[in-house]
This record gives sequence, C-alpha cells and structure tokens, in this order.
Amino acid sequence: MWTYERRLQYPVNITKTNAEMAKVIITQFGGPDGELSASQRYLSQRYSNTNRKVAGVLTDIGVSVTKLRMEDRPGK
Repeated sequence: MWTYERRLQYPVNITKTNAEMAKVIITQFGGPDGELSASQRYLSQRYSNTNRKVAGVLTDIGVSVTKLRMEDRPGK
C-alpha cells in the first residue's frame, strides 16, 4: 500500500499582483496539449473513480499539475 499526505510543499503568501507572471501562467494553459487540458483530464477521471483515496489523489494532481510545470518554464 501507499500513504498519501496532503500538504503544501511551500508556504503561500501573495502580497501583490504580477502582470509578467500572469502572462507566463496564461501561456501554460493554451491549446489541447496545454496544462489546463491535462488538468481537466485528471479532474474528469476523478469523478468517474469509485475509490475515495484515488479520487483525492486525482483531484490534487489535477489542481497542481500546472504548478509543477511552472518550474520547467524557460528563463527560470
């Protein structure tokens, strides 16, 4: 079996808006192969799954898949 612990990797504290970062995030969402599409696929699988633990994992993956890809963006 496996153990799943749901917690944030880093603390989140947003103090001001950043238009340049918003532009980078928006470019990650576009197209059929974009992160938003991948996220939606994980979330749709979550609702057809009957195992609550697996459904929770799929939900978290669907929500966080974009955050993980932000580390791979060019210029970082």
